[in-house]
Amino acid sequence: MEKGDATSFIEIKKHHMKRLQRLLPVLFIIASITVKAQVSQDAKMKTFVDALMSKMTLDEKIGQLNLPGAGDITTGGQASEDNSMIAKKIREGKVGGLFNIKGVEKIKHVQEIAAKESRLKIPLIFGMDVIHGYQTVFPIPLALSCSWDMQKIEQSARIAATEASADGICWTFSPMVDIARDPRWGRIAEGNGEDPYLGYQIAKAMVKGYQGDDLKKSNTIMACVKHFAFPDFFCNHRIVFRSLTTCGDVTGTR
Repeated sequence: MEKGDATSFIEIKKHHMKRLQRLLPVLFIIASITVKAQVSQDAKMKTFVDALMSKMTLDEKIGQLNLPGAGDITTGGQASEDNSMIAKKIREGKVGGLFNIKGVEKIKHVQEIAAKESRLKIPLIFGMDVIHGYQTVFPIPLALSCSWDMQKIEQSARIAATEASADGICWTFSPMVDIARDPRWGRIAEGNGEDPYLGYQIAKAMVKGYQGDDLKKSNTIMACVKHFAFPDFFCNHRIVFRSLTTCGDVTGTR
């Protein structure tokens, strides 16, 4: 580099540094405003939630943890409650959400019961086993895992989230990350096979597909990675629940 070029380079660098120095206070102010706005929003929400909680009876607080099946789709052997009984409980504030209810009109109807006819007008949350698509049906998770194509797997979850959220579904019980240890276990179809690394990569792609980059967006749904504590599996020629890691842990022989 010649002397003239070096001098020009230094001058340009000084010029950019001066511009940066002038911009820093502005950037600092913008960052401060953003942080304060977020803190203010969080504080307002906490105040709102605390005030609402103070009005709730013990039954209503317990009711927020109640997620009965609505009868449209039954998974995992769950028996659905009678829908008229569910409506009664919603009016009494004894239901926090509904599981496996499908269709805009049905969801709108029960949401109106919660929002207009219950004492505290707390809206319901709607969850569903959106496992491999909603309106558009994709291959089962075990089949998807054979592709090793994380981009396509994420895209399948994004499409499912867009379709489900349009109906009012907020929450999916997917992906399943249980590792298939025995082909006799009937739910291996819902998982990603026997490779923990592959299962991890697919779970990450699915969660990103369902939740997108901002859960506040109307075309996203919450993901629920399962099963955390009690996946069932084959042991000694029968289905048992696995609370720890081995047959011995479950049967008490270890």
